[in-house]
Amino acid sequence: MPVILEAVQLTKQYQEYTALRQLSLSIDTGEIFCLLGQNGAGKTTTINLFLGFLEASEGKALINGIEVRPNSNATRQHIAYIPEVVQLYGNLSGIENLDFFSRLAGFTYSKQELAAFLQKAGLQQEANSKRLAAYSKGMRQKVAIAIALAKNATVIFMDEPTSGLDPRATAEFTAICKELAAAGKTIFMATHDIFNAVNLGSRIGIMKQGSLVHTVHTSGISATELQQLYLETI
Repeated sequence: MPVILEAVQLTKQYQEYTALRQLSLSIDTGEIFCLLGQNGAGKTTTINLFLGFLEASEGKALINGIEVRPNSNATRQHIAYIPEVVQLYGNLSGIENLDFFSRLAGFTYSKQELAAFLQKAGLQQEANSKRLAAYSKGMRQKVAIAIALAKNATVIFMDEPTSGLDPRATAEFTAICKELAAAGKTIFMATHDIFNAVNLGSRIGIMKQGSLVHTVHTSGISATELQQLYLETI
């Protein structure tokens, strides 16, 4: 599979503090890459550099072969972002939020097409017309995934997506992510959830103090082994 995300000696320095240190990493199309690490390890900084929210001190981040920072308009067309707290409009319904953010990205869909995106993201049909203020975190995430689908994003960045989800919602989220990857979407996820990372990811990176210390394939490691490696690392 072709490389869709690449970091080349990517570094972010804040005066004396190094948030990210010479990260070099390649991620293939259709891969689910989970990044583990304590708070401050550099996970969110990595995502923000790929999103173009931050400017690298050294090195570069590339999406589909295009360097992010000088070409943010071009790379933004390929990506979607689902933060830990999904920011949507509580006074609008799920389908109204999807319509609004789709139009903002330059896409116009019929009500039937919008409903199809929400269904593909796993939202129950009866929730489409309910105000988002009444949605659980898991339901909000499904609207955010539907927005990513409507934008035709090839890469979806996620920051702590299973934080605060109950086991059933986590299982639903995992199933949806696997379906997205099977359809050729690439998912880059920062998480603290070791056991879900093994279940969900194709590869896992472990970060410590701004450096990528380990990269492992989930096919070759159990959750218990990963937990032990993680504890030894941090």
